Parts: sequence; structure tokens; C-alpha cells
Amino acid sequence: MTSPDSAPASSGPAAQGVAPTQAELLDFVRRTAADRDLIASLPLDPEGRTWVRLEGPGGSEAWLIGWPPGTGTGWHDHAESVGAFLTASGELRENALAARLPADGWQTLELSEGVDRQRSLTSGQGRAFGRHHVHEVLNESLSEHAVSVHAYYPPLPQIRRYSRTGQVLRLESVERPKDWQ
Repeated sequence: MTSPDSAPASSGPAAQGVAPTQAELLDFVRRTAADRDLIASLPLDPEGRTWVRLEGPGGSEAWLIGWPPGTGTGWHDHAESVGAFLTASGELRENALAARLPADGWQTLELSEGVDRQRSLTSGQGRAFGRHHVHEVLNESLSEHAVSVHAYYPPLPQIRRYSRTGQVLRLESVERPKDWQ
């Protein structure tokens, strides 16, 4: 899908060709989520997630995503990209690992106790994150859609998908942009 013309304009250093910071990406997703007409324009599907690509600040990749009840991403990371996301409507839960994992050279890792973090993000709440941030995002509602805004810089070179059983994290697949665009 293409970027809506109503996506907020960039400002600050990112608009001048400098890579956007995590704070600037978070500011962008916050301003975009406040655009109620844009949020309402996202087609929602009762069965699966929907998305529209947006123009992010400073050449970043941005997405508006709709989450039907009971859907989620599964465990994944965004490789070398930093990012931010914010819930525009509804409520999302993020399960994340508070540990930096090796970027390459492993198939299975045993996680230490105490690395799990959970946060509930209601409408207007979001967060920024650094490289190799491993998480899953879920809409645990039984009846309500959620909508969120995401931004990544540099544009996603890949997404690594993981399975998790207890404290064991296993790399399952690597997706490239052609797989989701």
C-alpha cells in the first residue's frame, strides 16, 4: 500500500538528512497517532492484521497497523534498526527481553532468569527501542481492535523470527523486505 498524503510532516534534524533518533521516531509515531482521520482510514479486518506504509522522518520506514482481537506478531527483532511504536487506539501488550542478544552465529539460546519484561500500552502510550530489540506485540482483547503506529531507521533490512519454549529462544526464520511489502 502507499503512504497517505495526510501523514505528518517531519521536522528537526531528521528532516535535514540526519538519521532520526529514537526520540524523534517516538515523536513521529505520537504525532501520527494523534491524526484521528488517518487512524480511522485504516481498513480493519476481523481475521488478520492490516497495514499501510507511511512516510517516516529522515528516510525512516513507518507503518500504521490494525490488530484484530487475539492477534500478535510472535517473537521477532528488527535487526540493525532502531524504532518506536505507539498504540493509537485500543490496547497492546509488549513482551520483551531486557538482554542484548548476539546478532549472528547462533540458532538456539538459553535465556537467563529475569530478562522478561511486559508492558501494557493503552491508547496514546508507546516506546522507543534500540537495535536487536527482541519482543512480541499482542492484542489480547477478546472483542476490540487495536491500531498502532511504528517507525524504524534505517528502513528494515530484515526481521528475524523466533520461537520460544520456556527460557529457550530459537531462531526460526529471517524475512527480508520483499517478504512483507
